[in-house]
Amino acid sequence: MRFARRLRHLLTGARSVRRAFPDATLGRIERTIADTERLHHGQVCFAIEAALDGPSLWTGQSAAERAIERFGQLRVWDTEHNNGVLIYLLWADRDVEIVADRGIHARVGGEGWEAVCRQMEFAFRKGRFEEGAIAGIEAVGGLLARHFPGDGRTPNEVPDRPVLL
Repeated sequence: MRFARRLRHLLTGARSVRRAFPDATLGRIERTIADTERLHHGQVCFAIEAALDGPSLWTGQSAAERAIERFGQLRVWDTEHNNGVLIYLLWADRDVEIVADRGIHARVGGEGWEAVCRQMEFAFRKGRFEEGAIAGIEAVGGLLARHFPGDGRTPNEVPDRPVLL
C-alpha cells in the first residue's frame, strides 16, 4: 500500500486537478461558498492539493495531518471570531478532511464533519467532482447555519475562491 500511494502521488499533478476542477467548476464552487456564508457566521475555505511533496510523502504524512498543516498555512484560523472551516481535498488520495476552529468543532463534532467528508468522497469515486464539492460545501454551510446562524452581514475574511495548492 505504501508503494502504491507513493507512486500515485508522484504521478498526480496539477493538470489532473484542473481536468476535474476546470475554471467553470471553480467558479461555481466559489459562488456556493459565498451563498452559504450569507446563512451563517462561519468562514469557509475550499482547498485542493494535487499530491504530497517528497518529504511529506516519504514520512507517510496522512491527509488529516496535512489538512491541519494547511489550515495554519492558509490562515483559516486567523479570523476575528475564530470561525474558520477548511474543506481540504488531497487529490491523489481522493481524501477529504475538514478542519474547523475549536468553537465550531466543539458544536458540530467530529461525526458531523466526517459524514460530510464521506459524502464528498463517495461522489468523487463516482467521478462527480463538481457535484461532490458543492454538496459538501452546502452540507458544511447547513451545519454552520444550524450552530452559528448568520444575519447576512458577516465580513468575508477568507477568500471564497477555491485554493489550488
